[in-house]
Amino acid sequence: MDLIPAPQVVLLDEGGRRFAFGSAPALDAGPGAAAVARWLRREVGAATGWELPAAGAGATAELRLRVDPEGAAGQGPEAYRIEIGPDGAELTGATAAGLFWGAQTLRQLLGPDAYRKAPLPGRAWSLPYASVADAPRFGWRGMMLDVARHFMPKDGVLRYIDLLAAHKLNVLHLHLTDDQGWRIEIRRHPRLTEVGGWRPRSRWGHRASPLWNETPHGGYYTQDDIREIVAYAAERHVRVVPEIDVPGHSQAAIAAYPELGNTDVVDTAALGVWDDWGITENVLAPTEAVLRFYEEVFEELLELFPVEVSPFVHVGGDECPKAQWKASAVAQERIRELGVAGEDGLQAWFVRHFDGWLAARGRRLIGWDEILEGGLADGAAVSSWRGYAGGIAAAEAGHDVVMCPEQQVYLDHRQAGGADEPMPIGYVRSLEDVYRFEPVPPKLSPEAAAHVLGAQANVWTEVMENQGRVDYQVFPRLAAFAEVVWSWQPEPAERDFAWFEERMGAHYARLAAQGVDYRPPGGPLPRQRRPGVPGRPIEGAPPNV
Repeated sequence: MDLIPAPQVVLLDEGGRRFAFGSAPALDAGPGAAAVARWLRREVGAATGWELPAAGAGATAELRLRVDPEGAAGQGPEAYRIEIGPDGAELTGATAAGLFWGAQTLRQLLGPDAYRKAPLPGRAWSLPYASVADAPRFGWRGMMLDVARHFMPKDGVLRYIDLLAAHKLNVLHLHLTDDQGWRIEIRRHPRLTEVGGWRPRSRWGHRASPLWNETPHGGYYTQDDIREIVAYAAERHVRVVPEIDVPGHSQAAIAAYPELGNTDVVDTAALGVWDDWGITENVLAPTEAVLRFYEEVFEELLELFPVEVSPFVHVGGDECPKAQWKASAVAQERIRELGVAGEDGLQAWFVRHFDGWLAARGRRLIGWDEILEGGLADGAAVSSWRGYAGGIAAAEAGHDVVMCPEQQVYLDHRQAGGADEPMPIGYVRSLEDVYRFEPVPPKLSPEAAAHVLGAQANVWTEVMENQGRVDYQVFPRLAAFAEVVWSWQPEPAERDFAWFEERMGAHYARLAAQGVDYRPPGGPLPRQRRPGVPGRPIEGAPPNV
């Protein structure tokens, strides 16, 4: 079977028998299965032309959905089983989430045409007689999407939620604010989007490129857009983790409200939304007024991201230059008042404040591994991006960790070393490299390894100006990543990449049916290249840090 990610157990009928569907199969959804039934009727029904009515009295439906913790073999809340035989297919999930992942596997078994938006004339549908039993290795299987550097309209975000769900990924981390744009409506502070949501131009390529796109860039999600995104994700069992960056990566906010910056050392009123890439020196001032401002931002954020969908809130905490704080009398006085260890202590104070503030409201803070500097905030979880080291330190100290090391799973890094790769950034991270990524470092003790919640692939969009560019960088590598975080794999060197490549033959057809502008195995198509636009390739193997 060409299933991705690979299930734990697949038993095929030795005789190769198949169950052939008629033109109007019925669907029997037991208690707790209504949402999955609705999804099947809408998505699979569009491709097949099936209406999937409820079975009549005394009749056996060709598709049967059940939620039963015992029936899914007790492998955890996301486990599922599929039994396909002469009377059709029965899907059983330990929970509604497990049942939904089973439905994703069923769609793959139907073939690539099951991903189309309308049925092909004369297409017949069948399933192989089989038994499938499956459950994920990790509970956090995510992708970070940076919509701050290049805005992705709402429909694009909804599309990516569907693509995550199709790969059994269950976390969408939305990077909503940065120096280059603020992407979420905050009604108490409307200038965050009126001013902070737009920049006059964009660097074309890497920040060292001399080229510019002079078209103003911007956009933002209204609060109703966010509610729709969150609800759409929840029905697909995808959690959304919102990120509001503090205290660095904040120039768009300062451009909108200059009093948020270090006004005693820089003319913040003259700042605009940043039009370049990299790290700007303009960071938030360490004042009570700034804390109150961001508390008001987070108050609205928590209303939009309910705890059952978004238990974690990401506060960034990364790449915060300290030059302005060192030069600021206000910041230096604050260091003395708080009794913290210099500017690193001031950054930790920012993070600890919101850790306590969020915890009091039933949420958990997560931040990039710089939150370790100056002391790890109590109760905070860590996104380990600079390598494995931050995650190892945090896990050994008893803090939960999401592994997303730049050198392994940053999907803005180039996929091959050829000259045709568009805007080549960083190390070569091929499909096979991603397939051999291991989220749990071997040096972790068993107790510390239990704190690895899972992993996510990060998609930074400085050089991804539209949906096609995002698709090219993300796929097919996200399929390899999905198998890493879902399937129980041997050690990286022992993984059967040839078998994965063989299964990708069918998966490319699935991606094509969904309209994904993926990188072909033979290299970029002519329209996918960006000739003459500089990148920043790094040669050699990435360090294992």
